[in-house]
Amino acid sequence: MPGPVTGAFLNSADASVREARPGDVPAIAAVQARAWRAAYDGLLDAGTLAGLTSEALAGPWRDAVARPPSPRHAVLVALADDLVVGFAAAAPSEDADAGADDGEVVALAVDPAHQRAGHGSRLLAAAADHLRGAGLRSVAAWTPAADGPRRAFLASAGLREDGATRAYQGRELTEVRYSATLGDPAAGEGA
Repeated sequence: MPGPVTGAFLNSADASVREARPGDVPAIAAVQARAWRAAYDGLLDAGTLAGLTSEALAGPWRDAVARPPSPRHAVLVALADDLVVGFAAAAPSEDADAGADDGEVVALAVDPAHQRAGHGSRLLAAAADHLRGAGLRSVAAWTPAADGPRRAFLASAGLREDGATRAYQGRELTEVRYSATLGDPAAGEGA
């Protein structure tokens, strides 16, 4: 597994990003439950939203954190002081049109109470750094077509809508893909 995520932009006096640890799993699941219920309210049916509980979400995160499928996979957490307030999962892309060197931010969420404080930007930058360090040359992220704030966030980070769409878990919710090349940040290239 690549070394710890580092960089001046990742840490400040009270905010940082680091690789997730097994003890972070309950907080990751709780953040996902709160963030997804807020983000998908009105986009998914009430039954689906009610099923987004930290208990239901913890199992897959436990495995992803403790036993990542490869060194190219990572779960990262954003911290406000010592409190987990967000997370991102980065991995090689499994999209049908992906090449061997394409990566994806599979999930990125910040607790609604901690949004608009830079945690999402730090997580996205750390995920891009991880993918770049793992030898991947591009990054993609899927988002609901109706989620204007998330689309604006991805665009502000340098990702561009690339024309790909998909139905979320076979439902009526359409997602759009944003992507960017992972250039050399020292040379001012890419995401």
